[in-house]
Amino acid sequence: MKNVTDSFLSLSHWPSAGSFGFNIDILSTNLINLSVVLGVLLFFGKGVCAGCLLSDLLDNRKQRILNTIRNSEELREGAIEQLERARARLRQVEKEADQFRVDGYSDIEREKLNLINSTYKILEQLENYKNETIQFEQQRTINQVRQRVFQQALRRALGILNSCLNNELHLRTINANINMLGSIKEITD
Repeated sequence: MKNVTDSFLSLSHWPSAGSFGFNIDILSTNLINLSVVLGVLLFFGKGVCAGCLLSDLLDNRKQRILNTIRNSEELREGAIEQLERARARLRQVEKEADQFRVDGYSDIEREKLNLINSTYKILEQLENYKNETIQFEQQRTINQVRQRVFQQALRRALGILNSCLNNELHLRTINANINMLGSIKEITD
């Protein structure tokens, strides 16, 4: 207690601090702020108690918080539904992709088999064409050999006939042929 009284006594020794008294400068005190708040409360709160006003403010705040929570829950449920729909769509797209992949592999295998079969058919046709060409060439070669053999045989026969025939035999053969042609002419006339 003595310290408190000493502090008041020491204030009188500070000449720059001024003396002890009331501050009448309204702007530097909180009197204006307090009077404005009290005035607003009295003006808007006529007939309403301060506790009721506070209770109403708290109830309104509580309702806004509950509405915000309710809206958040609805948005959350909507987001969950959208997520489930998106997951279902993803599963469906994955199934379709798998089916396309399987179908693609099936198509590739089918095309591969078709290509192999068509290649075998083409090879078979080429083999047949080759065989036909070989047979044709063999037949042509055989015919050429026959012609040469026949020509050589004729040359040899003519050579033998020419060496064996003398003029008398030759004249008899010519006369026999002329007689034969003459008898044929008489039959046709």
